[in-house]
Amino acid sequence: PWFHELVDSLRDAGLPVAIFDAVPANPDGATVDAGVAVFRKGEHDGVVLIGGGSAMDAGKCVALLAGNFGSVFDYEDVGDNWKRADPAEIAPIVAVPTTAGTGSEVGRASVIVDERDHNKKIIFHPKMQPGLVIADPELTFGLSPFVTAATGMDALAHCFEAFCAPGYHPMADGIAVEGMRLIREHLPRVFVDGNDAESRTHMMMAASMGATAFQKGLGMVHSLSHPLGGATGIHHGLANAIFMPYVMEFNKSVIEEKMWYLARALELPRAGFDGVMEWMLGLRSALGLPHTLEGAAKGFDAAMAKRLAPLAARDPSQGTNPKEATEAELEGVFLKAWKGELAFSGG
Repeated sequence: PWFHELVDSLRDAGLPVAIFDAVPANPDGATVDAGVAVFRKGEHDGVVLIGGGSAMDAGKCVALLAGNFGSVFDYEDVGDNWKRADPAEIAPIVAVPTTAGTGSEVGRASVIVDERDHNKKIIFHPKMQPGLVIADPELTFGLSPFVTAATGMDALAHCFEAFCAPGYHPMADGIAVEGMRLIREHLPRVFVDGNDAESRTHMMMAASMGATAFQKGLGMVHSLSHPLGGATGIHHGLANAIFMPYVMEFNKSVIEEKMWYLARALELPRAGFDGVMEWMLGLRSALGLPHTLEGAAKGFDAAMAKRLAPLAARDPSQGTNPKEATEAELEGVFLKAWKGELAFSGG
């Protein structure tokens, strides 16, 4: 009902409104093209993004192509492709998030599936960042426990990978750690009680904080999730939740020192890397999310792992993983996540 109230209020003010809602969980180039067609047909002058990360990402690209031509993939985040767009022709954007996960409402990029190779591509332009965000936690009250859990783990992955990314950025690190503290306290609460206004508020802020922090960089969790999502349609947050401990284990030798600090900052009962790993696994289990890709990623097998590994290697997120990885090693992490092979025993 609240959605129709928003539409009616605009129409009552004399503002013509068109609704585009044909957005799948993993929007592709055709999704964007369809949205652009609606925008141009109505000769509109702005885009209001209402929804989760998929709606945000598709809508930001509609705004990008409102007055700029060509394919959305002409603006993939490679080199200076973003300079192909005339910034004056990018429509103004207002973002109204209804999930607490991607933080796309404060981001300058979108993730769109390229139908040609079924891989997710990052589309970027500084003016794709919404000029106004209306973050109302009540809009997340209706989320199912699964979507609450999966989007919450997406926010956690953003904060965790940003904190682990190499490079010097203490502001991003501080935001990431506080985001993880909020998630540790409030994600379990809101999973149990979806109408907990306080926890919904903190989770919405943690999602925006994660997307702010990852300006520092992401890592292998996302470089694996992106091609897997394009190939199987798995929910992005669920994929991140499954991959996180396996990637932690791969990166252990270079993130171990940071984990001592993180365990203290989050006041975990156990110190160091093992304490963080124990918390990650326990949180995921408490949220009812699976430990492996088997059954969660439709059609995934060893052959797909081999095919997706080169795509993961080229994913921009892999460039800021704290430890370099070969295609063979990326394939190996895919397979470990499929088979549930994690060395950590919890002992």
